Amino acid sequence: MSGPLCLVIDDERQLRRLLRSALEGEGYRVLEAEDGASGLLELSQRHPDLVILDMGLPDMDGLEVLKRLRGWSDVPVLILS
Repeated sequence: MSGPLCLVIDDERQLRRLLRSALEGEGYRVLEAEDGASGLLELSQRHPDLVILDMGLPDMDGLEVLKRLRGWSDVPVLILS
């Protein structure tokens, strides 16, 4: 696959599966993270083209992830709430 890379950061496995299925159907490659810390790690290592970010994560809220991310990246972010 050579489509754009999307990172989904959400703690709900079923929602991640649904988003993966929909995005891959549109030609995206999909990475998943279940909390903010692992999401930030994936972001720093894989440099996705798009992030879908949940606001209610178990280790930090989505706004904190977004603040940290904006310190070094301008990747587009879609917020889930």
